[in-house]
Amino acid sequence: MPRRLALVIFPGFQLLDAAGPIAAFEIAERYRPGSYDLAVMAPLAAKDGGQVPSSSGVKFAAEPLGAGPFDTVVISGGDGTRSLKELAQIVAWLKGVTARRRTSVCSGAYILAEAGLLDGRRCTTHWSRTDDFARRYPRVKLDADRIFIRDGEVWTSAGITAGIDLALALVEDDLGADVARRVAQQLVVHQRRPGGQSQFSALVELGGRSGRFAELMDWMRGHLSEPLPVERLAAEAAMSPRNFARAFTAETGTTPAKAVERLRLEAARTAVETGHSPIDRVAEAAGFGDPERMRRAFLRAFGQPPQALRRAARA
Repeated sequence: MPRRLALVIFPGFQLLDAAGPIAAFEIAERYRPGSYDLAVMAPLAAKDGGQVPSSSGVKFAAEPLGAGPFDTVVISGGDGTRSLKELAQIVAWLKGVTARRRTSVCSGAYILAEAGLLDGRRCTTHWSRTDDFARRYPRVKLDADRIFIRDGEVWTSAGITAGIDLALALVEDDLGADVARRVAQQLVVHQRRPGGQSQFSALVELGGRSGRFAELMDWMRGHLSEPLPVERLAAEAAMSPRNFARAFTAETGTTPAKAVERLRLEAARTAVETGHSPIDRVAEAAGFGDPERMRRAFLRAFGQPPQALRRAARA
């Protein structure tokens, strides 16, 4: 019997928040026919005619919020998640509908939180929303550094493209790793990122929320094999160590030491998965010093040691 999926949108939803998971479930259905029955739903007025505009202006056809039970509910995100009157209808519907799993993409976590479904649970959302989300929902255990998080029957994911990672994880949970891998290949997704992978790279590329430390980030990437204590980073930024540490953390949401480790992790992971250098040389070039230290960092960040990631990439 097909698993009933309800993907919920609203005026101003982010197009890829919905289209990404839809494509993943569609392709999974091709490989395992009869697995999914997906419907796009929205709080609709008669005048809407079933057409719901995204933030880009492109409209999706949707049907009214339906009665369950559903296997999975997926709530899309978008700028409207904090203000639209239609969200109250979604919240009320969520509180009453029966579903095995409730999930969200990006800022869709606001809607799950508003319905009380995240109280006492771990969750994630887009890095740019974390400060506001934490203020609004202090009872939620926000872990803004993750691609997606599963806490019991509730799954949440980070910004926009992370909805594809979430959908692939749901497919794997339902149909197994082989089907999920084939779906990822069909989508031409480079790899299925584990939920524990950091979304920090977005802030790294931007140099912080305002781009203030973009040049410093570039400099750090070119000196990863060298010692990078906060004093050296502060000198490069022409700031005192104390002022630098405070400003850097406010800009990026992480400390200078953690930023250095994550830059090293990204460089090392790329070298491990795409290169042929021995692991000890990768560790030295990335600044970890020795393979054991790098292995422990990989386990914390990715849940797997370097050798496992290399084998998976080659497979």
